[in-house]
Amino acid sequence: MENQLQAKSILRYYPYAFYLPAGLLFVIFFLIPTAMSFYYSLTRWTLFDATFIGLDNYKTFLEDPQLKLALRNTIIYAVLTSGFKVIIGLPLATLLTSRIKFSGLFRSAIYFPVLVSTVAVGITFFALMQPSTGLINVALGRLGVSGPDWLGDPEVALYSVIFVDIWKGIGIAMVLFMAGILSIPIEYFDAARLEGGTWVKFRHVILPLSRNATFTVILLSFIGGLRTFDLIWAMTGGGPGFASDVLTSVIFKQYQAGFYGLSTAGNVVMFLLVTIIAYPLMRFFNRREIEL
Repeated sequence: MENQLQAKSILRYYPYAFYLPAGLLFVIFFLIPTAMSFYYSLTRWTLFDATFIGLDNYKTFLEDPQLKLALRNTIIYAVLTSGFKVIIGLPLATLLTSRIKFSGLFRSAIYFPVLVSTVAVGITFFALMQPSTGLINVALGRLGVSGPDWLGDPEVALYSVIFVDIWKGIGIAMVLFMAGILSIPIEYFDAARLEGGTWVKFRHVILPLSRNATFTVILLSFIGGLRTFDLIWAMTGGGPGFASDVLTSVIFKQYQAGFYGLSTAGNVVMFLLVTIIAYPLMRFFNRREIEL
């Protein structure tokens, strides 16, 4: 009897053993590095030693004259990229889930940029957007249009990178919207067809019943926009001047200059900023999903 009770006790905790591998990975690759980052952000450190200096790194980082502009650029980048991926991705998904010819080819073509390295995309568009030799301005010149200095004009540089980010990431948004549309029961589309055709189908079926996919696209794109670095660095390096600097590029420049503790403090600030913005957004979307 006692052995049976022990066996039952063991079996009761047995399912929790399946959590151990994921739990160990989470502790090793997330919790420990996060705790170390918080500690080293309070120090002046090199590869060989660290001197505790308290909150001085945070004070210096927050007093950086470029931080305000970088924060503004980061928010603009996140809002525009996430917004346009929804505005463009949903109609594209609607079109490519309908009965049109060569839909598979179009899907592949739109999704292909997602598979290409972000750095490679950035270098390619850096060449294409050169003011005098770039293919874009050469093509515009033949049409009689004088193209701007896409990456050298402080008023245009950030938006040029945003355009490339949208072009590269629209494939993921399209796939998520397609998954949402294809999960809608066919009976809804049949009813919409009887009521008024394509616009009724989009307005009263696809738009409301794709809200979960919309929330997912907005959340993922917004978080990705807040954390963007590689495309900005490959195309503009934060320039011209500081015109297209975002939080991550400011942090990287501090690291390049040898201010390791300061750059670590910047990473902690960015981590907190993303959490503060993304967590309430995620809670709001989850609540809306439950209501739906």
